[in-house]
Amino acid sequence: MTSLEEVLKRLRENANPANLEGMKRYGMTVERRLGVSVPAMRGIAKDLGKNHALALELWDTDLAEGKILASMVDEPDKLTEAQMDSWVVGFDSWDVCDQVCMNLFEKSPLAWKKISEWSMREEVFVKRAAFALIACLAWHSKTAKDEDFMSVFPVIKSGATDERNFVKKAVNWALRNIGKRNLCLNDAAISLAKETMRMNFKSAKWIGSDAVRELESEAVQKKLRKKSA
Repeated sequence: MTSLEEVLKRLRENANPANLEGMKRYGMTVERRLGVSVPAMRGIAKDLGKNHALALELWDTDLAEGKILASMVDEPDKLTEAQMDSWVVGFDSWDVCDQVCMNLFEKSPLAWKKISEWSMREEVFVKRAAFALIACLAWHSKTAKDEDFMSVFPVIKSGATDERNFVKKAVNWALRNIGKRNLCLNDAAISLAKETMRMNFKSAKWIGSDAVRELESEAVQKKLRKKSA
């Protein structure tokens, strides 16, 4: 079994401190980060295979790469509500939030429950996680129904009033991904986007107008028509 120290050694071998400046420009937190690229981490994760115990150890390193790699090697069927609630408060950068939601949290049947709960939290990355989960499920889920996504429209509408950059961008991401899932949800998402445009919040107006621009675009409409044919 691979030890934590062996994994940390591999991360350090793949570290490129020169990457940190670019990451910082993209709004990523660079404290407690080595500068390892996501493709490099995916390569390490592939070699390691799934390992829940190792994932817990990696998370506790408090390194950004440790947290992201933990989400790649953890076993979704061993993910508990307590672990999700513990890990989400450890998000300190938007990319860590999005990677953990995409690699692990979206694969849990608890995801929909956490969307509702976390959307009402005030911590910026906890709240972002709710909308990142919606975006990831809309992108990847093979089993979610249209009604599941329509059920979170009130959550999206409420989140659209949050002016914080990391939250409003995730709300926008969630809305756009729902609207790109199929023609029915495209119509529904465009209607919701137009509702947010009429709200008296700068964030809501931006979220709505940006979503409408993409969801009504010929590229998206053509893709959805082809998909439904």
